[in-house]
Amino acid sequence: MPRHAPVALSEVDLADIDGFADERGYAQFDVLRAEEPVHWNPEPDGQGFWNVTRYEDVWTVDRDPETFTSTKFVNLEDIDDDLADARRSLLETDGQRHVALRHLIHREFSPRNLMKNYEAFLRQLTKQTVDRAFAAAAENDGEIDFVKLISADFPIQVLARLLDVPADHTPQLIAWGNEMVANTDPDYAKVRLDDPESEKYKHLPFRSPTVLDVWAYGNKLRESRIGGEGIDLVSILANKMPQDGVELSQADFNNYFSLLVIAGNETTRHAISQSMLGLLEQRDQLELLAADPALMETGVEELLRWASPVYHFRRTATRDVELSGKEIKEGDKVVMWFASGNRDERVFADPYKLDVTRTNVDHMTFGKGSPHLCLGNNLARLEIKLMFQELLPRLADIQLVGDVRRVRSNFVNGIKGFPVRIKEA
Repeated sequence: MPRHAPVALSEVDLADIDGFADERGYAQFDVLRAEEPVHWNPEPDGQGFWNVTRYEDVWTVDRDPETFTSTKFVNLEDIDDDLADARRSLLETDGQRHVALRHLIHREFSPRNLMKNYEAFLRQLTKQTVDRAFAAAAENDGEIDFVKLISADFPIQVLARLLDVPADHTPQLIAWGNEMVANTDPDYAKVRLDDPESEKYKHLPFRSPTVLDVWAYGNKLRESRIGGEGIDLVSILANKMPQDGVELSQADFNNYFSLLVIAGNETTRHAISQSMLGLLEQRDQLELLAADPALMETGVEELLRWASPVYHFRRTATRDVELSGKEIKEGDKVVMWFASGNRDERVFADPYKLDVTRTNVDHMTFGKGSPHLCLGNNLARLEIKLMFQELLPRLADIQLVGDVRRVRSNFVNGIKGFPVRIKEA
């Protein structure tokens, strides 16, 4: 059963970021699924939005871009029409242009290509991350911050390889990703999204001045690789023509690159962190995986369901439509709460039980089979699987020894840090 206290329907407000502290957002999801699965949510500084919380309704929205478009933006923020194109990334594109932009780097993330070009490297990189974590623990009475030394270290090293940048650039890449996607957290954001000063940056993705630094970095890489034969992601974006024959504009490249910095790091990091925390809280599952690392081949899907590192994505209705008895009007914002769908008891028996032996885990974490299925889903699966296959058999013991610090956000279901004491087998 969930550990959070129930919330009355009248108290639900998914626009309230602080209402997600200590996973209280899940209490709101529970009452919405039970009592009003499609629910109108006012916003203090916006037009309001529909909360969609049941698995089947989320899937209905996500697979129908003609009725529920991404082109009006995928976060809760209302974007002025005159700023839309400057801020538009792959996420905010539908139709053939979306297909063409995905196709640019799709091959690099195919299972076959990952196994051929990256599996051996990833296995070695995983071992190096775990080695460093145990070495650090040995110098500090066994204690480490799990997020800093494992969850954050591993995916960013992978991203550095994909971008073909030096490993010592990774701390900056991590900081940039935090500042952009966790733009409502005072520990990360230079200017918080809910700060009136953010109005000055409304022309930038995430209303974040950090984006300018990321673009400058990306364009320096791009300029050095134009005309080259590199196979890294920057070289592909610099030299490959999209299949629709429309070359990448400067804005296209900028927004594609900043999306890679976020997507190549944030989601996997938080998935690993949430998974480890879940295993610490339900230690029978930790013991199962440690005893039989082969369980990770299928158990990774249950960990991804459990972790739900992104709470939501938003769509906008292109026409009047009915959904679960509610009349949605053209232009209304419609928010798919993936984290709620992943806890829907109509689909997942005992959804608050982490069960690594659960079969056929058709979770929503990456967008299922929708047109916006996460491009890096195969890589993320491989990273998570390899990390736990390497780490768990080497652990004689692991204990949570302090507070879990969560990202202040209703978008990213993130963990900033949690201290553990580890002992090597």
